[in-house]
Amino acid sequence: MDPYKRLRELLVRERKRAGLSQAALAAKLGKPQSYVSKCELGERRVDVMEFVEIADALGADAGEWMDEVRRR
Repeated sequence: MDPYKRLRELLVRERKRAGLSQAALAAKLGKPQSYVSKCELGERRVDVMEFVEIADALGADAGEWMDEVRRR
């Protein structure tokens, strides 16, 4: 599977695990809901700093997430 697709799946899974809607995560990030939607759908690429910000907003460790994406 494409690593970027794995990353997108991880973002969706972890957002849901945190019990957040796209709108709630977007509010934590100070972004519009469409930002989260586009990231999850692959319509927008997430750069490394955005990745860290999303992980932080979800209370996760970005390094552990990256390890997971690389392991699959």
